[in-house]
Amino acid sequence: MNAVPEPPEPPASERPASERPAVVVDALGRRCPLPIIDLARRIRDVEVGQLVELRADDPAAAADVAAWCRMRGHELVAAPTAAVFLIRRLS
Repeated sequence: MNAVPEPPEPPASERPASERPAVVVDALGRRCPLPIIDLARRIRDVEVGQLVELRADDPAAAADVAAWCRMRGHELVAAPTAAVFLIRRLS
């Protein structure tokens, strides 16, 4: 049986407004905990329910972002690539 591959996610510019990040945090090349500190500062700039896109390529970022979202009560919506995380502000 052949599995049908899922189509790639559309670019942010083609997503509905509710699924587009309100803020993009570029932490590429920065080592943890700096991407989390950047995220914590910038998530205050968006309204509850909006998305923040974090770009972080530190290998520790995946675990750190997931843990930070759990501790702060936000939703890790997706990590479409190893260096991109979509976080929804919930509080």
